[in-house]
Amino acid sequence: MTQEIRTVAIVGCGVIGMGWAVLFLSRGLKVIISDPAEGAQDALKRYFNQSQSYLEEYGDFEKLVSNYEFVCDIVPRLPEADFIQENGPERLEFKRGLIETLDKHARPGVVIASSSSGLPSSEFIQQCKQDASRVLIGHPFNPPHLIPLVEVVPHPSTGSQSIEAALKFYKSVGKRPILLHHEVPGFVSNRLQAAINNEAYSLISRGIVSAEDVDTAVTSGPGLRWALTGPIATNALGGGGGPGGFAQRLERLGPAIRGWEDDILKNRFDWSDERVKALQGSVDKSLGAVDWKNLVEERDLVLLQLLAAKSKTTSMGPSS
Repeated sequence: MTQEIRTVAIVGCGVIGMGWAVLFLSRGLKVIISDPAEGAQDALKRYFNQSQSYLEEYGDFEKLVSNYEFVCDIVPRLPEADFIQENGPERLEFKRGLIETLDKHARPGVVIASSSSGLPSSEFIQQCKQDASRVLIGHPFNPPHLIPLVEVVPHPSTGSQSIEAALKFYKSVGKRPILLHHEVPGFVSNRLQAAINNEAYSLISRGIVSAEDVDTAVTSGPGLRWALTGPIATNALGGGGGPGGFAQRLERLGPAIRGWEDDILKNRFDWSDERVKALQGSVDKSLGAVDWKNLVEERDLVLLQLLAAKSKTTSMGPSS
């Protein structure tokens, strides 16, 4: 695939699909979007209006949103697409049928990227009869137009040209793609989140700490550093920095950390009814008075401010 990408087909416009649409429109691309759900088109219009301030950072709002078209049936329009972003339900049989249809009607060489958050593409390409080598995972984090990460996960038969085309395209629209060399359930970031969440659930359900204080422990502690340097570079800095910092940290703290890990495994959250009930009780108490609308608005604002600040650095910016 060597042609310039000007038109993107978005299949499914739930929260993820709508976020992709905002991102692609902000970069001046034409978007053809489809979703069979009742009210999907109205929901999309509301989402665009809610994202107006973001879009206006990239141009005239009315001009940008004039580049999208909502259609009831995406199939006749697939030959127009230079890239396809699929966001269907996370159900295997549904996904297989949908990917088969996209593969059948898309132009040769056009990448079909799935936003699947856990199903690897090797599980839903079996019915592709045209070219399964152009199918891969392009998993974003919500909201896709604000959080730069996208996980590119090829299946064993995905072609190198498709991988390179996806990476290049995502970079061109401001994403920070990472490439997984092998398929694993849940990919990378969801697995990292799952590991942290399991320990958080364990600590809360055992009465060691409240749900509110777990959030504080992350947002006022390591989460601040991880957002800037990630866990590995943070480890290296904790070992004194420089080429030997990571090894020094492992040598110095390794025995203690292994002891913590043994205790973590021994007391991992087991999803029993008793533990879930204890967890839910603390969560309800912690989140009962949250103004969710205000929280989302302020979260998105601070996210943009953080990304803007990082973009001005030489070590944490987009090209670092």
